[in-house]
Amino acid sequence: MSQITTEHGAAGAGQAPRAPRAPRILYRGALAKDAADQAEVFHHAVMQGATAHYGLAEREAWAAALPREACAWAARQALFTTLVATCDGRCVGFLELDIPRGRIVTLYVWPSLARRGIGSTLLVHAERLLLEHGVGRARIDASLMLADGLVRRGWRDLGEEWVERGGERLCRHRLEKSLVAVET
Repeated sequence: MSQITTEHGAAGAGQAPRAPRAPRILYRGALAKDAADQAEVFHHAVMQGATAHYGLAEREAWAAALPREACAWAARQALFTTLVATCDGRCVGFLELDIPRGRIVTLYVWPSLARRGIGSTLLVHAERLLLEHGVGRARIDASLMLADGLVRRGWRDLGEEWVERGGERLCRHRLEKSLVAVET
């Protein structure tokens, strides 16, 4: 996969730097070295980031559904096209994409960096990849934490569904979006 060259937080050419300067976020395809960070981003996004939408037992069951070991996340990189957002060389957000099915499998951002456009930028890159592979419609099973924001960004809500994780039932929404190429 080609290098993704977008970044957030850096001053543009001819612009004075902002104070305080926002963290510099770079986007690229995942590397094996990102796997341990992915595990931590997932764990903390669920346990801390989802507190307003899910109870403790639900979050614990959700977090336990995927291992916290780097080797498990490295194996997932072989299954899915994985895009990462990095800050100072560390993965702070990631998206797993099943291109043949047009499905975004996961999208997680470190909780203290949430709502800063990192997830949205990962989605833009995923949509571009899907279009490059001839996929015209993207799908995602979105948590309650993510669903409303996606609907505001043009995703269509196909309804809620309940999934079981570790004996707990969690609500999520099935969403889809028609993809359109945009000139840049």
